Amino acid sequence: MADEKSTDLTPEQMAARIKELEGRLAKGSTLRFKVSEKGAVSVYGLGRFPVTLYLEQWDKLLSQADELRAFIEANRGTLKTKDQVSSEGVKR
Repeated sequence: MADEKSTDLTPEQMAARIKELEGRLAKGSTLRFKVSEKGAVSVYGLGRFPVTLYLEQWDKLLSQADELRAFIEANRGTLKTKDQVSSEGVKR
């Protein structure tokens, strides 16, 4: 496979690259966890950027999991999914 930074790709190489990227997107529903350089926990796979919190922040958030679920359920009618937001386009 050609270097990712190369702009001289053949149509076959471009098709292979597209297939590879589509495969990565399909795996996007998998969450991955990593300890950051600063010692925080980062969660990858939720969006474009990781969600990173320190231990005490995760503890506080997880201790409120039932309340968070109840809040989400109570506000389900006003909350949007990522697909709904992206289909509306960017509003400025």
